[in-house]
Amino acid sequence: MKVILFGATGMVGSGVLAECLADPRVDSVVSVVRSAGGVTHPKLREVRHRDFFDFTPLRSAFEGADACFFCLGVSSFRLGEDEYRRLTYDLTLAAARAVLDAAPGVVCCYVSGEGTDSTGRGRVMWARVKGQTEQALLALPFRAAYMFRPGYIQPLAGVQSKTGLYRAAYTLLGPLYPLLQRLAPTHVTTSVNVGRAMLEVAAHGYPRPVLETEDINAAAGMTACQGS
Repeated sequence: MKVILFGATGMVGSGVLAECLADPRVDSVVSVVRSAGGVTHPKLREVRHRDFFDFTPLRSAFEGADACFFCLGVSSFRLGEDEYRRLTYDLTLAAARAVLDAAPGVVCCYVSGEGTDSTGRGRVMWARVKGQTEQALLALPFRAAYMFRPGYIQPLAGVQSKTGLYRAAYTLLGPLYPLLQRLAPTHVTTSVNVGRAMLEVAAHGYPRPVLETEDINAAAGMTACQGS
């Protein structure tokens, strides 16, 4: 499997990258980044690119891809709707169309978020824009497209957030994760599970195009069973 990965330098994306590099089903990973991610591996080809609204120069790198994992995202904090839409909807669709143009048989996996508004018309700005992005991706002629809506994600296996405040919060909550699993099992997952779930649905599909946290954990379990 050839994977195109966006967002590998972020917390979710770095976890997905680690799972891709460890999975024998993955032959190669093309990681599209603005700056070097610091990971080297025989399977990994890191492509540094500046304009994330025009991926035309990367067509040859995208050719032959089997899966596209889009883990790039921004917080809506202090952003107006126009700017948030530009960095969420416009950027994501630019990447998706470029990959699809180069690799028509590709499977798309997009990290959205718990609480995303499927109608794209709700009152909460970020949820509305995320919902519109999901709708647009599902309308494109991918071989298949899956929207991932994780709730709380606990970073594992050395994965860290790039934001200092978030790192501190994860460090604080880490010892409480087993308790969170018991109290809210349908709302918590891990960076490992997100990566494994993406690989599973890319390889074997999933009954629904939208995966909530419970679905993500179930799909990750399928990959773990196959690898044991």
